[in-house]
Amino acid sequence: MRPSKPPATTITPYRDGPLLVRGDFRLQDQDGNEIDPRRETIALCRCGKSRMRPFCDGSHKLVEFRAPSALEDGRGNG
Repeated sequence: MRPSKPPATTITPYRDGPLLVRGDFRLQDQDGNEIDPRRETIALCRCGKSRMRPFCDGSHKLVEFRAPSALEDGRGNG
């Protein structure tokens, strides 16, 4: 029997919304301290207005945050 691989981590940027993180991941602050996400799928703030940072609280809707789901035009490779 083959050992099973751990599930891959998937990060999905949602149009005008958060980054959804699914799978096996570890969340830590800039000093290396672990942040307990308390769930297997989390939404990370992209708009900077959440009062629960780094987690999304839906504030992007109130501030009318705009960002694409795909790579933005005008971004170079270097």
